[in-house]
Amino acid sequence: MKSTPILNQIGTTFIPVSDIERARDWYCDILELPSDGEILFGHLYIIPMDGTGIVLDSKIFSEENIYKAPPFHLNTNNIQQAFQHMKRKNVEITTKIENNHWFNFRDLDGNHLMICQC
Repeated sequence: MKSTPILNQIGTTFIPVSDIERARDWYCDILELPSDGEILFGHLYIIPMDGTGIVLDSKIFSEENIYKAPPFHLNTNNIQQAFQHMKRKNVEITTKIENNHWFNFRDLDGNHLMICQC
């Protein structure tokens, strides 16, 4: 039995964004979620996710905080469909589909993110 009170789980990840409302609308659009959720404390938006959460945070935004490499990936069951979906949404895709398994893209602030087939 482990004695640590710290769980081996990731609760949420924070993404630095420059404009919280614009970022909320963009992320909700690509995930096809309603974008009517409340912005907390003027700088936080919690994206309603299944599993590990994503919090958009405009208070931590700076050029130095932009993700240069994907800190996580979003899951998909069909990488080809996900790639085409992101193209239709005019998302900046930064790699081709690699190993028929994953690709990278950038959000509006230049954060590098990934979509990966489960």
